[in-house]
Amino acid sequence: MKLISWNVNGIRAITRKNFFSDIEQLKPDILCLQEIKADEATVREQLKSLSEYSIYVNPADKKGYSGTAILSKVPALSVATALDDDPFVPEGRVQCAEFDRFFLVNVYVPNSGQGLKRLEYRQEWDAAFLKYLMKLQAQKPVVLCGDMNVAHRPIDLKNDKSNYNKTAGYTQIEIDAMDKLQESGLVDIYREQNPEKVVYTYWSYRFKARERNTGWRIDYFLISPVLRPQIDTVTIYDQVMGSDHCPIGLKLRIDSGG
Repeated sequence: MKLISWNVNGIRAITRKNFFSDIEQLKPDILCLQEIKADEATVREQLKSLSEYSIYVNPADKKGYSGTAILSKVPALSVATALDDDPFVPEGRVQCAEFDRFFLVNVYVPNSGQGLKRLEYRQEWDAAFLKYLMKLQAQKPVVLCGDMNVAHRPIDLKNDKSNYNKTAGYTQIEIDAMDKLQESGLVDIYREQNPEKVVYTYWSYRFKARERNTGWRIDYFLISPVLRPQIDTVTIYDQVMGSDHCPIGLKLRIDSGG
């Protein structure tokens, strides 16, 4: 079973590019999208040609902002769209699709913003999200994917020293939150398999960042350790264009089970 995660930076924008041919090439069984920037009706209209997938949408209340979607060839047993006692529902940032053998969590973690103006909010969100994931892991294995909006280690961004504690996505508070996710038992499977490989998943649209490969690795698959033996491949498709992020993929020797 092949999973693809992709921050598309607007479903309307990306479907005007090579999105459908990219999906045809990638051939995901499950596709997790972040930053869809549209309501459910618009997402369904934009993706209506992907008729082989069941589509689950968690839009933000604010128009043209945030939001997540899951497309799956095997219908989920259930799909939840909120953390426990969630104060963050209006931004459409989390989906949890339950399958027979695992939970799939699709997430678009809040960005701390220019001048780190949302860092305190981000810290509260990270704590609530960790608590939520720990409850899921107590029930069955978890596959977490999405835009985590943090470069975990210096290898995960081009200019680590100049960005440290100055730029959203590379503050110690955000790094600590990623540490806690992994201490809870979740494994950054790409980095585990590629401990020294320099590769990015996000490039700013400014300053020819992608052309110069001045990027950040902020999109992840984190998995419960019990799933390690079922991992076939984990891939960063950094040559796929269309967004300021590229897709990432995980191939499991397991079926979703319905």
